[in-house]
Amino acid sequence: MEKILVINGGSSSFKYQVLEKGTERRLCQGLVERIGSADSLLTHKRFGENGEEEKFVYPGNYHNHAAGMDKVAEVLLNAELGGVIADRSEIVVIGHRVLLGGPLKNAIVTEEVKQIIRDFIPLGPLHNPANLTGIEAMEKIFPGVPNVAVFDTGFHSTMPDYAYTYALPKELTQKYGLRRYGFHGSSHSFVSKAAAALLGKAPADVNVIVCHLGNGSSISAVRGGKCVDTSMGTTPLQGVVMGTRSGDIDPALVPFLMKNEGLSADEIDTIMNKKSGYLGLCGHSDSRDIEAGMAAGDPDCKLTYEVQCYSVKKYIGAYMAVLGHVDCIAFAGGIGENAVGVRAHILEGLEEFGIKVDPELNKIRGSQHRYISTEDSRVKVAVIPTDEELEICRISVELVNAQ
Repeated sequence: MEKILVINGGSSSFKYQVLEKGTERRLCQGLVERIGSADSLLTHKRFGENGEEEKFVYPGNYHNHAAGMDKVAEVLLNAELGGVIADRSEIVVIGHRVLLGGPLKNAIVTEEVKQIIRDFIPLGPLHNPANLTGIEAMEKIFPGVPNVAVFDTGFHSTMPDYAYTYALPKELTQKYGLRRYGFHGSSHSFVSKAAAALLGKAPADVNVIVCHLGNGSSISAVRGGKCVDTSMGTTPLQGVVMGTRSGDIDPALVPFLMKNEGLSADEIDTIMNKKSGYLGLCGHSDSRDIEAGMAAGDPDCKLTYEVQCYSVKKYIGAYMAVLGHVDCIAFAGGIGENAVGVRAHILEGLEEFGIKVDPELNKIRGSQHRYISTEDSRVKVAVIPTDEELEICRISVELVNAQ
């Protein structure tokens, strides 16, 4: 049985899955977290043919990503530990989520591709080194098996130059590769295709606005299956207000705060990325806590909720103008899939644009792809639980088959 291994790596953790080629049935999944700490942990789940689940937990001192991947390989190859691979030859491709590849689209890993990942370490200092370590670890564990880099930025590489260009001195943008790259690419790719399928059409025949809303959030405008604009920029800081990220602000605030508060570049970066957003406004970074605080009468939570929804509404309006015609607005991510009130408030008052949400449909929870708009809504509104690992699997198989 041919199988695909998917690695979804972060700066201090990584998720993985093994899927059966062809059927796309999930055989197992796991998470290695707190990498570099003495209390790092591997949690592994194996799934039976009827969906039954077995859970295995392996505490350990996984001092880096390579050590964690060595343990994952040990587990995957041993049925008693929860493994689903009888022989290394069953793995025919390994797909990796990689944060930043610049303008490069998804690619089979070569020495040249690895060098591009290295070249963009200055713009992705936490993730790119970890992603590269993961690739090189898998090259040793499964020698000869093709590895595929599925870049967070890959889906957005189709943006036209006028959408990704920053109006900074040309010599600086060229020297440092400064432009809008966008992130959450595998999610935007999966959701836009799923929205087309829900409409009963091919991706090439529909225009979709994807709202990936979670602790990190981004919006994209997808015309005919290709991204033409997205809210995040050179880094994931730009765009809508997020859990701990400020999103769009007046850039003059950066030197103003550095001068008046005596802050270093690193300190202002920490403030904007880790101490701002919902957290900075009300002390909570979780949308559920914000809604609970609002219900209890907390004015800061109320303001945060309004700021959150308003920032998304503005991007939807902008992307309706960019696309000209919109077939579907699709919500995904932890907030997009679960926050009933947030979805309703974002789209409130947009009836003149052909957007009508059915309050009862919006209340329904579940994992299925579904409409939450009224039957007469000209623009359909959908909730589509994202599946980044499945999209990474599909992209990886497609690239290897195209060789």
